[in-house]
Amino acid sequence: MERKAAASAEGLSGSNAGRASEILSHLRWPLGRKGTLLAVAIAALIGIFGFTAVHETTRTSREPAVASRPAVPPPKPAFTRPEEAYIQALWPIHGEVERNAVRLSLGRIFYKVDDIGKAELKTRLEAELAAFRHAEERIQALQPPPSLAGSHGEYLAAVRLFQQSAIETLKMFEDGDDGHLLAAYPASREGSDKIREIGVKFWEDEFPPH
Repeated sequence: MERKAAASAEGLSGSNAGRASEILSHLRWPLGRKGTLLAVAIAALIGIFGFTAVHETTRTSREPAVASRPAVPPPKPAFTRPEEAYIQALWPIHGEVERNAVRLSLGRIFYKVDDIGKAELKTRLEAELAAFRHAEERIQALQPPPSLAGSHGEYLAAVRLFQQSAIETLKMFEDGDDGHLLAAYPASREGSDKIREIGVKFWEDEFPPH
């Protein structure tokens, strides 16, 4: 019971609705008891995101018109050519980081609901840790313009947080303590928050406002 509760908490906080919907569509039906728990957790995640979007749209549409509204903020200045070149070079790395971050989170969920065993979880963690280390090398090879040096450093920090999370989880195979799963979660969550903040700045279409 404790393992299933921890899985639901991590799934709801760490995954995004689009990824969850894709995974849900690939589940084999009919589901067993454990599979049903996972499906319910993912469906709940989709529902939360959907409710938030509908609620926000409804609330906005019902706001009364007022005679005086605050001035519309000016549009953001366009990226310079060096900035565009850096952002384009980061894009494929960003895609790999996102996919492996989702796999990191889902691997722990699947283990918690007994959908995969320790051996498979370890294999997944080692592969994801290697992928994050490779992503770090690729990011370090980029040359950001001075205006994006801060974002560059933040993205590197996010990738290192994912590595830290994977390493912490792997400790369970040394001492047999599943508590490392919970200890690893904050770093993973912080890493996800960082890449989302940068994603909003660089690729607005990927992260539309709610």
